[in-house]
Amino acid sequence: MYIKDQMTRNPYCISPKTTISKALEIMSVNSFHRLPVVDSDYNLLGLITAGMISDKTPSKATSLSIYELNYLLSRTSVEEIMEKDVKTINPDALLEEAASKMRLYDISCLPVVENDKVVGIITHNDIFKAFIDLLGYNLVGTRYVINVPEDHPGILKDIAACFEDLKININNLAVYNTVRGIEVVVIATGPNNNMAKGYLEEKGYNVTDIHER
Repeated sequence: MYIKDQMTRNPYCISPKTTISKALEIMSVNSFHRLPVVDSDYNLLGLITAGMISDKTPSKATSLSIYELNYLLSRTSVEEIMEKDVKTINPDALLEEAASKMRLYDISCLPVVENDKVVGIITHNDIFKAFIDLLGYNLVGTRYVINVPEDHPGILKDIAACFEDLKININNLAVYNTVRGIEVVVIATGPNNNMAKGYLEEKGYNVTDIHER
């Protein structure tokens, strides 16, 4: 999966002179949690997040009145508190690279930059959605977990042939290396689903779980 297929394209961006109060308003109205900060040519200058604003502005525990706090936020621009050393990613990069970067730097989003211009943004929620889609979690069908005792070339071909013999269509397939060995997870639909477990076991495969969706 590529970043360009999962990112939010042409994200809402703000200028460095945007006030913090305006940035908060934009986030609230649009249910955003972060905003790229760009110049007039959409070159990335920084990133502002709701958490960053909370951390870098006076808390409710201060002696400031609501009026004074609102006045302060309306007079302070985001360039004064934004993150300037922003981690980015290219739209042609793989989704795994984005997930790895987010985990490495403990961040929840990456602006997507191409030719120095902000063209998108990808968040941890986009990664979660792609992960769910990749594993076919929301697909209708029967989910088989097949334990493979010993790895060898042709296993997936053999498993697929078992389903083909029964005229069962494989809609999704994933392979996991676990402490239990190799597990092949198949989501399939077909008229002979109830026969698949016995047939696979006849062929030497251990079906450890079946779940209808």
